[in-house]
Amino acid sequence: MKSNLAKVLHQLDGRPLVNHVCETALKLSPRKIYVVVGHQADDVKAAVLSEFDAGMFEFPVQRQQLGTGDAVNAARDHLGSIDSTLLVLSGDVPMIRTETLQSLISTHQEYDGRGAACTVLTVSLDDPSGYGRVIRSDSDDFERIVEQKDATREQLMVDEINSGIYCFDTAKLFDALTRIGNNNAQHEYYLTDVPGIFSTEGGDVAIFHSDDPHEVEGVNDRRQLAAIEAEIRKSTVERLMIESGVTFIDPASVYISSRAAIGRDTVIHSAVTIEGNTRVGENCLIRSGTRIKESVIGNNVEVRDNCTIRDSEVGNGCTLGPMAHLRGHAVMQDAAKVGNFVEMKKSNLGPGSKASHLTYLGDATIGKDTNIGAGTITCNYDGKNKHETHIGDNVKIGSDTMLIAPISVGDRAVTGAGSVVTKDIEPDTLVAGVPARVLKHFKETRE
Repeated sequence: MKSNLAKVLHQLDGRPLVNHVCETALKLSPRKIYVVVGHQADDVKAAVLSEFDAGMFEFPVQRQQLGTGDAVNAARDHLGSIDSTLLVLSGDVPMIRTETLQSLISTHQEYDGRGAACTVLTVSLDDPSGYGRVIRSDSDDFERIVEQKDATREQLMVDEINSGIYCFDTAKLFDALTRIGNNNAQHEYYLTDVPGIFSTEGGDVAIFHSDDPHEVEGVNDRRQLAAIEAEIRKSTVERLMIESGVTFIDPASVYISSRAAIGRDTVIHSAVTIEGNTRVGENCLIRSGTRIKESVIGNNVEVRDNCTIRDSEVGNGCTLGPMAHLRGHAVMQDAAKVGNFVEMKKSNLGPGSKASHLTYLGDATIGKDTNIGAGTITCNYDGKNKHETHIGDNVKIGSDTMLIAPISVGDRAVTGAGSVVTKDIEPDTLVAGVPARVLKHFKETRE
């Protein structure tokens, strides 16, 4: 990968490669998943546990990278005494399907009525360069696997390759691992030697041949990573158009996570990015240049050009942007409006309320039908701590108001333009000035 980052941590569809493999493995309902770690072990472990239940995983450590056989042998202390079927997967083969693995396991367990010692998943390639070749006997049974660097000219002509995915009888596997050597071009301990040992000693080695070579394709460089990314992106967009009724103005220009859900009659313009487990409702309009990550968007929402929405929630009938920014679990309740160059962080904008221009709302709770004037700032940080602002219902915050938190503004209160508010404002009160002072009590005036 020509990278300082471990290969399995490179991102595909917004997630580390290894997490794709772990997710597929979990769908098989295993007793446990063992992720063998070595280089950048702590980072790999953290990546897996950031997404999955820690109770399902253990992390054997391969102290030195001495080959695939050595890697599997690192799990000996965890698995050596267990009588089980062990499925071995590669952390850089993210497209393998659960259905294929289920068929592989069935072949392994049902082979010859008693089960095989080992079953190898193979495919045939037009260009098998770089892969270990599966050599069969004259009777078409498994004989051995020969790595590319160790193959003869005749063996290199074989188009059936080893995918690197296997089923083993666990006890037999760890016994055989004690007898493999490193007398090969790379001086490594090959897991591929184990099926050959079984075959030589009369053990049953089965072959499960898949008709889909693409799903066992490994990621060995950034070109292959980009190619798989493009395929996932294309299939995701096509699925959303066909199955969900989503319109894409320029399908080739968007990036949509395969885990995202988008409702019918929503229209997505060009250069839109929707990441992670984002949920977008029905009849929405998402304009160009917008990025939405791990957020929930309601129905009938318009997101205008070049907005950013991260880890936030937008209710039904809301309007955002252009150039709006929601982050830190911001919430817009139904029919709220956030306009151009407005930022919300860890704030809740109530139903029907508006912040239309050039405003920062941080650590704020705002009631219903309140209007936040242009240039308003909730000054939530005192240099050491963050403080909250509470604004009530039907409030009018004048343009260029500074609200020095912690502070509360009562229902139906009004601030004059350019006010610096340092004290709580009672309901039905007009304040203005620097610092703001009370000019009028509306309730008394009405009476």
